[in-house]
Amino acid sequence: MGDPGNESAVLGGASGLDADAAAALLATARAAAAHAYVPYSGFPVGAAVLTDDGTVVTGCNVENASYGLTCCAERVAAFAAAAAGHRAFRAVAVAAPKALGTTPCGACRQVLNEFVPPDGDVVVLLEGTAGPEATTLATLLPRSFGPTDLDRAAGT
Repeated sequence: MGDPGNESAVLGGASGLDADAAAALLATARAAAAHAYVPYSGFPVGAAVLTDDGTVVTGCNVENASYGLTCCAERVAAFAAAAAGHRAFRAVAVAAPKALGTTPCGACRQVLNEFVPPDGDVVVLLEGTAGPEATTLATLLPRSFGPTDLDRAAGT
């Protein structure tokens, strides 16, 4: 793995990911990027979400002439997983072939935060210049707002 800081601490544990599984998930995201619809930016991105039951759901970015209606690969994958009944993600891999190391945008980070498993965090896998890099959603979205905040406000 590359060296963004703490891959050994990020992989394993509740995520259940080892280096081989992480590389395979990233390869799946890379394959999804090939299906991106990017006639305006020319910036394809693919994502692969690993759900809590081990299912992998992919997505790619889909642009729209009304730019604000464009949907990022990570959200496409997250929404497809949710539509299939999945409610917790263990990992997401992001592949942007034209810009290695691209991380999920702020909106995608917030959407992914909705599906953090109760017993851990979401591992985020990126393509680095020296190979795959691993971090966590909590690192990318510190002090996040999510479902537990609403539960706390409701007194549940």
